[in-house]
Amino acid sequence: QVQLVESGGGLVQAGGSLRLSCAASGRTFSVYAMGWFRQAPGKEREFVATITWSGGRRYYADSVKGRFTISRDNDKNTVFLQMNSLKPEDTAVYYCAASTTTLTSAPGTYANWGQGTQVTVSS
Repeated sequence: QVQLVESGGGLVQAGGSLRLSCAASGRTFSVYAMGWFRQAPGKEREFVATITWSGGRRYYADSVKGRFTISRDNDKNTVFLQMNSLKPEDTAVYYCAASTTTLTSAPGTYANWGQGTQVTVSS
């Protein structure tokens, strides 16, 4: 019901920065919060950050606090993830997701997912 398309991934050196974008379309009126998740090979998908669509309330994983910033542009139905001070352990496929219920860090509560964008941080 909600289509999500991520972009902005790439290859950067440790300490560098990258900004990801997620464009939402479809029945976006049903979205309460948008979130960013990431998944490295052989690992489970993990929470990164989330933001409520209307109020802009934010929540971050401890591993990215102080380095990543989630934001939104309601007019463009787009959310962003500004990633600074990148580390090799940040390397993963980053996914955008939409929740219709709450501001949550649990991936199982997000019903709609994008295809992902690769972020690779070299040491």
